[in-house]
Amino acid sequence: MYYLGVDLGGMSIKAGVVNDKGEILYSDKVPTGRERHYTHIFKDMADLCNKVVSGAGLDISCIESIGIGSPGIPDKKAGILISSNNLGFTNVPVRDEMQKYFNLPIYLENDANAAALAESVAGASRDVEHSVLITLGTGIGGGIIIGNKIFSGFNGAGSELGHTCIVHNGLKCSCGRRGCFEKYASASALIYQTKKAAARHPESLINTMTGGNPDKIDARTAFDAQKAGDAAGDAVVRKYIEYLADGVMNIINTLFPEVIVIGGGVGNEGENLFVPLRKELKKRLYTEDVEETKIRGAEMGNKAGIVGAAMLGRNI
Repeated sequence: MYYLGVDLGGMSIKAGVVNDKGEILYSDKVPTGRERHYTHIFKDMADLCNKVVSGAGLDISCIESIGIGSPGIPDKKAGILISSNNLGFTNVPVRDEMQKYFNLPIYLENDANAAALAESVAGASRDVEHSVLITLGTGIGGGIIIGNKIFSGFNGAGSELGHTCIVHNGLKCSCGRRGCFEKYASASALIYQTKKAAARHPESLINTMTGGNPDKIDARTAFDAQKAGDAAGDAVVRKYIEYLADGVMNIINTLFPEVIVIGGGVGNEGENLFVPLRKELKKRLYTEDVEETKIRGAEMGNKAGIVGAAMLGRNI
């Protein structure tokens, strides 16, 4: 069986033909042009879908369904994207728009949930039934898989793991609350923490590595300084991992998934991140009488959006 997966982003629309093993046979992308009316965006999406089907050497009659992963909050039953700040969409009838061009089932899902499904089908958590994906990027994205199916609450707005609180009355988050997980453990938070350390410690390798320009500090800088033996970089990384462990342990204590998959920019540190994180998590376990949740790095990378969206049709 073959499925079409569409990863709708603020900058580009990616689409691909995927088989039932989660393998992409052919994919391509076009600019989103989000300043346009949504009808033009979905016309381009439909054209792209036809293009990748042809590129895979197939006919549209071979396709079982089309899945679309998008940032924002979907009404999955109605096929409506309720809101998406990244796209400037409010109550956009995604399913109706795509069914102007295709007589196929159309499925809609949040992009982080779709990525979690991709890891569950063909990635780091493919060998388990219950898993969670967290992505450490500009914010913290989350996707929950229970019994190999996406869980996102009764209204599709659940699994916003980045907006759980880990510091009472802490830094103000974009959501309006204070002390959210993503304000302390996202890539953006790590950059903020590294800049503060650089200002406090002008002798630090953080400054040497960036030529004293704080704008050149990124999510790798503190880790690179730590590896080079820098005390300030080491302190930043250690504190960051403590924050990360607090948030991850909240997820474990709530859900106890078999695997937590970590992706995003900071996740690219791999075992340099995961080894100390596992040690911190052991300190926070409320019981040692049960099997521990495993921490793994994401495997799907840029393929996650297409594969996860495509698998929405297989996952019903």
